Amino acid sequence: MPHSQLLHLVIGGELKDVASIEFRDLEKVDLVGAYPNYEEAHKAWKAKAQSTVDNAHMRYFIIHAHRLLDPETDDHHH
Repeated sequence: MPHSQLLHLVIGGELKDVASIEFRDLEKVDLVGAYPNYEEAHKAWKAKAQSTVDNAHMRYFIIHAHRLLDPETDDHHH
């Protein structure tokens, strides 16, 4: 049986403060991409994180989007 798709998003950007997870400028957030599983997302995250290692404020994150997806969103009978 094939694995169901587990959507993961990788995003990054400059943080206002290294102690917080608040982006300095949302218009400049780097939307790296959407990946079908954690392994693929982690590869993309690692490559981006390593390429921006000199900038302490630049951080990349993996969002476990499959946990956030609401199957009811498309249903207009609320």
